[in-house]
Amino acid sequence: MNNEFTLRLQKIEGVLNTYLPFVSNADWLSLSFGNIDSCVNDLHLADLIVPCKSLLDLGGKRWRPLLLVLCAELVARSKKLSELEFETALKKAYNLTPLVEFSHTASLIHDDIEDAADTRRGKPCAHITYGLDVALNAGSWLIFEAAACIPRLNASDSEKKSLYELYLTELRRLHLGQAMDILWHRNPKMIPSIEEYRTMVRNKTGTLARLAVKLGVLAGGGSMAQVEKAGQIAQDIGTGFQIIDDVINLTTGNPGKKRGDDIVEGKKSLPVLLHLQKNPSDREKLASLFERARSQGIDSPAVEEAICLLTESGAVDEAKKKGKEIILENSQALVSLFAEEGEKESSSAALLITELFDALQKKA
Repeated sequence: MNNEFTLRLQKIEGVLNTYLPFVSNADWLSLSFGNIDSCVNDLHLADLIVPCKSLLDLGGKRWRPLLLVLCAELVARSKKLSELEFETALKKAYNLTPLVEFSHTASLIHDDIEDAADTRRGKPCAHITYGLDVALNAGSWLIFEAAACIPRLNASDSEKKSLYELYLTELRRLHLGQAMDILWHRNPKMIPSIEEYRTMVRNKTGTLARLAVKLGVLAGGGSMAQVEKAGQIAQDIGTGFQIIDDVINLTTGNPGKKRGDDIVEGKKSLPVLLHLQKNPSDREKLASLFERARSQGIDSPAVEEAICLLTESGAVDEAKKKGKEIILENSQALVSLFAEEGEKESSSAALLITELFDALQKKA
């Protein structure tokens, strides 16, 4: 990985470890819970901290917090801030990264429960390791815990209020997207339109990209008009990455997951919708394959039958191409929003944002 990424990622990890330590300390306890009874001890806290921290420490690409920081750099440079103002903006950006990475981690814990998944990042899912009750509670707690970074910011009360409102709005959108996805995968015969799918993904996946970029633009000193415009672009970048993940699930399999588990879960991914758009007569056949895969599990022959059907029709390749086009078009738009013509090639942050998206696309 680019050494410039590594340096920033190390700082991000430091912030994440501060706001979610494996071993609690008085400062963290006060920030997270306020004044609590002295009988609360590490054993009581473990069922909150350990499931979340264990998943966080298994890795993940951290591209959302990295994007947040890079956007803050890009905007701050475009504002011609002094070096002191620039460093202040950057410090604020780093301290906002728990909002995107903790909420993302929480969403993975809940997503695995809702999908009845077995593994995440190559290890048993949290609900399998720690129990359904512990995983549900810990994931919910982490959504709220993420916002503990806001009171510590060097920012005005009105700015903190705006950050709370932004964070909560995006979380509500995330849950709307998840609700749409659950509705469709619970019913093998229910097929959404491509527009409905796009709306679902813009909320379920796009919302955290949108949140990351909006936070970065705010930290860098951008206007509310710039925040909203950048957020609209970012949600489509997130959509592109979800499409690429859909494709990987049906080809090599996502890292730490099993190839074709989207078929078992009944996910109406873009390859499925593109296939049915060209082959509407396959609707009942695909529904039957989804039902068989769900009842028989990941080793069901129905999984490979469905993948073969989608691959041979060209739907998988078409989705892959579409996902990459969306990412390329919108990442260029994001950079161009703040880098003046002739400057975007020389701006360090602009170059790194472009390189980040190039690297993430190559996984497909």
